Amino acid sequence: MNSLDQIQIILIETSLPANIGSAARAMKTMGLSNLRLVSPLNPIDEQAQALAAGAKDVLDNAQIFDSFEQAIADCQLVIGTSARLRHLQNSLIEPRDCGKLAVERAEQGKVAIVFGRERVGLTNEELLKCHYHLNFPTNPDYGSLNLAMAVQLASYEVRMAWLELQKNPQIRPLVEEKDYPNTEALEHFFNHTERLYKQLGFIRNDAVMLKLRRLYQRAELETNELNLLRGMLTSVEKQIGNK
Repeated sequence: MNSLDQIQIILIETSLPANIGSAARAMKTMGLSNLRLVSPLNPIDEQAQALAAGAKDVLDNAQIFDSFEQAIADCQLVIGTSARLRHLQNSLIEPRDCGKLAVERAEQGKVAIVFGRERVGLTNEELLKCHYHLNFPTNPDYGSLNLAMAVQLASYEVRMAWLELQKNPQIRPLVEEKDYPNTEALEHFFNHTERLYKQLGFIRNDAVMLKLRRLYQRAELETNELNLLRGMLTSVEKQIGNK
């Protein structure tokens, strides 16, 4: 399978159908075809199709989801775009590195690159569910990018990384043996952790769970590691039940 086919571009609550069409065109020029829309405020219309130009097939095949969680549930790696830097230092990734990582991980499973609302971007809760946060090093005096521009930049870096891999297959990273859980599995783990730790009295406020989420997201748990942690949680629950 072409690893580009594993990469999903996700747009959250787009306001203007024209932006969806322009984003679809930006994707197709770089060889990406999987577009996911989360609760678009307006449906795809004739203007979106006109701006998509030759990428109408990307629009026709776009998947629509009711929530962000549903859109990323089957993805093993989620990269969110954000202009906010202060609270994301540990998870920031440069565009070039983002392209390389996306292509590498697409060898194993689905990868999501997520773009937020035109005016306000991604919420803090949505950013928290992303493994990495992509920031474009724009002009500090005028860093405004419209949605299609941002999609084009990210898609370009993905394509450059993919082309480099085609030209030099010997640089392919040795990651084939690793298996990563999808986002849905991670969410089950987080919910399990929160439920048990609250029962034990360890979690008494939301800040603790936020820190635990960041910790586990940074660790990029493999499936066998996640299963081990889930087993530990279950074992503790059984001990509690026996007392």
